[in-house]
Amino acid sequence: MKTKTPKYDNIVQATRSKHVPQRTCVACRQTRGKRDLLRLVYSNDIVEIDIRGKKPGRGVYICSLRKCWETGLKGNRIDYGLRTKLSAENRRTLLEYGRSLPEKED
Repeated sequence: MKTKTPKYDNIVQATRSKHVPQRTCVACRQTRGKRDLLRLVYSNDIVEIDIRGKKPGRGVYICSLRKCWETGLKGNRIDYGLRTKLSAENRRTLLEYGRSLPEKED
């Protein structure tokens, strides 16, 4: 026997909030929404910033704050997360990018 679904089921589905993927910053270990963090990806022996979050390769997420970038690079947390050793050139490039980031959150 088939049961009818109540009319209010459609209303409940419409008001349900959308799922937001959560990721953890490799430096400060804070969990945030995936869109609030920057992704670093390791592929072809280069570590680069993945703006769209779609590049293939091993990736880690990091806050867009200067403090997190310095902590991640100083403590080799990015190296550990990417399972590689950053080259001097990669480290320098990431440090320069980190210096352009804000000190505090808005």
